[in-house]
Amino acid sequence: MEKLDDRIVTPALKNDEELEYEKNIRPLSFNEYVGQDRVKENLQVFIKAALMRREALDHVLLFGPPGLGKTTLAYIIARELGVNIRITSGPAIERAGDLAAILTNLGNRDLLFIDEIHRLHPSVEEILYPAMEDFALDIMVGKGPSARSMRLNLSPFTLVGATTKAGRLTSPLRDRFGMSLHLDFYKISDLVTIIKRSAALLKVDIEQKAAERIALCSRGTPRLANRLLKRIRDFAQVRGDGVITMDITEEGLRLLEIDSHGLDQNDRRLLLTVIDKFDGGPVGIESIAAALNEDVSTIEDIYEPYLIQEGYMFRTARGRIVSDKAYDHLDKKCE
Repeated sequence: MEKLDDRIVTPALKNDEELEYEKNIRPLSFNEYVGQDRVKENLQVFIKAALMRREALDHVLLFGPPGLGKTTLAYIIARELGVNIRITSGPAIERAGDLAAILTNLGNRDLLFIDEIHRLHPSVEEILYPAMEDFALDIMVGKGPSARSMRLNLSPFTLVGATTKAGRLTSPLRDRFGMSLHLDFYKISDLVTIIKRSAALLKVDIEQKAAERIALCSRGTPRLANRLLKRIRDFAQVRGDGVITMDITEEGLRLLEIDSHGLDQNDRRLLLTVIDKFDGGPVGIESIAAALNEDVSTIEDIYEPYLIQEGYMFRTARGRIVSDKAYDHLDKKCE
């Protein structure tokens, strides 16, 4: 199967170039941020209340699938609060001392954003507990019998943690967040608005139907919508007059091997493997992995979630089963 980094429908960031692209089109305020209305409304109330009390905003946990705008929300929160933001990730904080250095350099009411917070090392996580609760660090000074604990006071700050796997957070860490907000997949209408806004920022014209077509293939994820827009723009410039029309969009999606439901060749291959080799299931995940020459974890974490979410495949106690919807989409007969 194609490498994950090469899949255009992979919701995770692909490289630094895409990160820079996202920064250039990222909304800067709640007014510009499209979708997630419930989350936005709650955050606006909490932020206004914190500003009125002149206090640091309570700690916020943002969780949901990748590519839905968790990092963007962290930037907007900091901007609305009028404070500085420090960005890091769970895997990047290797030692307790690394986190202590970050925390001691935060100014009053500043915001610390930790992406992939579920991947924090346990020893680092323990340092966070008193920092989040009491704005203090407990540091061990010295070694052996003469070692003693010293408490260092921190400036009040707001921790915004982001995770795609909230279930992997430990209970002590999860309980210390005052707000836990779930980001849902986007509606097609919201994705169309995002695509048209991004096209305007990229200074490229796009037809309404073309924007709707791209939105339908974006799996409810703004990152995928913007990535597809960027690629279709290339086709419009090379094979058209620069305008993203419906014909150009259809041609681009065909060459990118993305169908009308947002499935790529790897998704279709997985479904066809279960249909053709295992009579549609039920079949164990290990058997599917062996047939595809792929890791079990890759299938479970990368390929299956969208297929299951959209009803193309089901997980049962007996194994994976391909649905009637998948048979219809792939034009296969269910025997």
